[in-house]
Amino acid sequence: MKLRDYILVTITWVSLFTQIILTFVLWDNYYDIYALVIVGYVFWGLSIIFGVIPIFSFRKRGGVPKKSSYIHTTELVDSGIYAIVRHPQFFAGILWSMAIVFISQHWVVDVLLIPVVVTTYLDTLRANKDLIEKFGEDYVKYMKTVPGLNAFWGIMLLVFRKIKRDKK
Repeated sequence: MKLRDYILVTITWVSLFTQIILTFVLWDNYYDIYALVIVGYVFWGLSIIFGVIPIFSFRKRGGVPKKSSYIHTTELVDSGIYAIVRHPQFFAGILWSMAIVFISQHWVVDVLLIPVVVTTYLDTLRANKDLIEKFGEDYVKYMKTVPGLNAFWGIMLLVFRKIKRDKK
């Protein structure tokens, strides 16, 4: 990774942790909209799902050598959660940040969502380049069929692909 990449990751994590700390400091639910708190907990749960499942998916399908970190895949994983979104753990970080926004309901926490989303998106662009180098044309084809961060659109595309397969 280059210095620019470390800076992006640092901005993401500092913004995210600042959101968490400010949520506890400003815990009064600024707007006091209980429905948004529920939405926040739903997003938080989804962030856990999108953050944890890739660990098991890579270990099961990614050809990870014994005693290596799950990120050291040797095979492209494009099934399971990776059939929905190419970067589920990046998406999980954005969901987590959004969850904090809904739970805290404070404008300062809301503003910190912006650097989290922007720097995470920029980090996925770097990841795409790295993965193209690693997996070549297979990853380029995969990029054309599965969105990078939009899991909601990814679910729709997955459903459309299944319908199309079932018609054959």
